[in-house]
Amino acid sequence: MKKIMATLLASSIALSTSFVHAEPISSVIEKDYQQHLGALWDHFHRNPELSLMEHKTAKRLAKELSGAGFEVTQGVGGTGVVAILKNGEGPMVMVRADMDGLPVKELSGLDNASKAVMTDWDGNEVGVMHACGHDVHITSLVGTARYMANIKDQWSGTLMLIGQPAEERGPGAQAMMDDGIWNTFGQPDYALAFHVNANAVAGKITIDEGSPYAGADTVDIIVHGIGAHGASPHQGKDPIMIGTQIVSNLQTIISRELAPRDSGVITVGAFHSGTKHNIISDKAHLQLTVRSLNPRVRKQLLDAIERVAIGTAKTAGVPDDLLPEVKVSEFSFPPTFNDKKLAQRLKGVVVNQMGEEALIPPATLGMGAEDFGFFTMKPYIPSVYFSVGGTPAIDFENAKNGGPQVPSHHSPLFKITPKPAVTAGVEATVHSLLELMPSS
Repeated sequence: MKKIMATLLASSIALSTSFVHAEPISSVIEKDYQQHLGALWDHFHRNPELSLMEHKTAKRLAKELSGAGFEVTQGVGGTGVVAILKNGEGPMVMVRADMDGLPVKELSGLDNASKAVMTDWDGNEVGVMHACGHDVHITSLVGTARYMANIKDQWSGTLMLIGQPAEERGPGAQAMMDDGIWNTFGQPDYALAFHVNANAVAGKITIDEGSPYAGADTVDIIVHGIGAHGASPHQGKDPIMIGTQIVSNLQTIISRELAPRDSGVITVGAFHSGTKHNIISDKAHLQLTVRSLNPRVRKQLLDAIERVAIGTAKTAGVPDDLLPEVKVSEFSFPPTFNDKKLAQRLKGVVVNQMGEEALIPPATLGMGAEDFGFFTMKPYIPSVYFSVGGTPAIDFENAKNGGPQVPSHHSPLFKITPKPAVTAGVEATVHSLLELMPSS
């Protein structure tokens, strides 16, 4: 780990203490966006880096946080950044922002579209972009740092800011935990994070009182068959036919075995088999993603997947020594749980400080996964993971009227309107921190 000692030079902190105290939080943050954060977002957007390779991103983030007055350590769990600002007695509160980009060539049409190209983990040259808004997250983290450092008379405790690597690929949060982050820096009393949401109106805040993100498991099913000539299928056991039936039968787990008020997803994302038109293969490989919101449903889904795969093969007459292999990856994402009482408390803070119109209900349209739970579940830390809208209302209206659809996350067309997303992210985080860390 590389530690950078904070320097509290007045020139390092662009915010003026006088107007921080004299103006509303929203006005101060908007000025900081105009003077500093907007250009910083532009820099991060133009210069994305892949998971586990965020060296330049981490260096710039560390420089920004150190310049705001934090004691900064780099190299935590690989490229992770931890920044600490101690301000008297009180709770320790952690705020996390993920910082990796995706192996996607940007086609957004933005003036500052990424032209970055990197060599990925398998040696392939790929375009790279912030196709999930992590540039918004780390820019807002800097905005939060700059604001909180200038109002130290208004809060008390220890503020821990985390720049996390490799959320998209998966091992980032766990790597920081394996590196002993809590032993080195202290275990937080509360944890916060947010994700920008292209499917919500820019600047609007959503706080789910349950599970904003699902748990995710990766499952591989190896279907064994008996190879034969394509003209003589009766002499073999066709793994493609068996695999097709498994794909279909897996969906009955969701429709007929899962309780109607439970939620789960089983998606077969890939199906590989065969080499030639007239050869019946002896093997097929199915690749699944399995999503759930609690450990009970997770176990039910994984147990049922194995039973369905083996049962389907037995029905097709596959001998016992060739039954399917069902392999669950050792690395899986736990569900992200918001602490209900803390979520209700912070919803009240957002409404009181930002207005009722600032808070919108959860959309609950998908089962996306997050690795934030690795920080908060073992040991348990009361936490809230909220979302901030990133798309102007007019874009949704245009889409309803036959115009361009709003691009999804991970799309090469993905784009966020940064100013309302960044400033709302900073403001909601600052209000939450002031609630959790009152001046002693």
